Parts: sequence; structure tokens; C-alpha cells
Amino acid sequence: MPLPADPTVLHPMPGQPRVVQLRPLVKSPLIEVGEYSYYDDPDDPTAFETRNVLYHYGPEKLVIGRFCALGTGVRFIMNGANHRMDGPSTFPFPTMGGSWADHFDLLTGLPGRGDTVVGNDVWFGHGTTVMPGVRIGHGAIIATGAVVTGDVPDYGIVGGNPARLIRTRYDEQDVARLLAVAWWDWPAAHITEHVRTIMSGTITELEAAAPKER
Repeated sequence: MPLPADPTVLHPMPGQPRVVQLRPLVKSPLIEVGEYSYYDDPDDPTAFETRNVLYHYGPEKLVIGRFCALGTGVRFIMNGANHRMDGPSTFPFPTMGGSWADHFDLLTGLPGRGDTVVGNDVWFGHGTTVMPGVRIGHGAIIATGAVVTGDVPDYGIVGGNPARLIRTRYDEQDVARLLAVAWWDWPAAHITEHVRTIMSGTITELEAAAPKER
């Protein structure tokens, strides 16, 4: 019997410590990652929670789906990076200490955009930045260096600063078919049996390969 990859192994590629699966790595209760999603970085990928998820003080969460590929230098900017913009200065005086700290109430209750949510099977290119509260759909591709400030549709390809929709990978009808088949939710053994179809088959072939009972 073919064996699925092990989602609990931190370094799934022998001899390549630069690649880590995020689910067995992440410890923060504010970060949720699905199985098999990975991060690739030649400079300590195990520091993902502190180097790649920034200003994350809660309560908002970062949610990443299954089978996502995160290139080197991907950054998620969270709501904690926010500053007041309704007065003459944006400088956060209370954080500097001294009697300035008496005004910490001015930094509480800043507007937030909620959780940052990434769907399944999303590919992030090198050096992409995702701003707070963004929702990225299933099957999306985020181009190298993109700064994602708004939501990305399912199977959309975005690039630039700020990121704009370049095109969608499939038409609206085919996107609906792909979302219905939701191969990322199949049992690992069934995925293993149909890896070639998932990677290179047609949507019709993918539909035919779907488990009969789900």
C-alpha cells in the first residue's frame, strides 16, 4: 500500500532543513495551520512564529489551511501593528515609558480587521506580505513581492503593491466545481492514491477520483 506523507514530521525533505511543516512547529494558540502546509527559508525556518508573523498580540488569529506553500520571507502583519491616525501624530508615546505610559488608554480599542484567513492549497511567492484581516481563497497564488491589502478570490492570482487581481486560474463555473470536490479534505490515503490527478489531471478527472462517501 502506498504511504501518505507524515504531517507530524517537522522537516519532511531529507537533507533540507530549510523546509518545515508548520503544523508540528507552531505553538501559539493564536495561529492555526492545517496539515502539510510548509514554509521554506534557508535562514532558520523554525523561527516562523516570531519572524514571519509580526505584531501578533491577539485576540485576532492567523488561520492557514492545508497544503499551502509559503516561500522564503512571507510576512503576515497582524492588527498589533496598528497606530492611531485620528490625531496630529501617529507616534505611540505610551509605549516609550515614563509618564507617557499614563496615556496607555489612547492605544486600547484601536480598530481591527479581525482574523487573517488563508484557504487551502495557496501558494505564496518569495517575500510576500499579507496585511491584517485579509482573507485569501482556496487555490490562490500570491506573486513574489506582493503586498496583499485586500481579499483574494478562490483560485485568483494576485501581484504588485498593493496586490491586484491579475487573473483567475479557472472560470467561475470551474472554480465552483473545484470547491465542490475540495480534494484537500479527502482522507490522506485517498489523496495518496490520486496525487497525479490532483497535480496534473483535469477537473473532470478530479471529480471522478473523489471519494464516493465523504
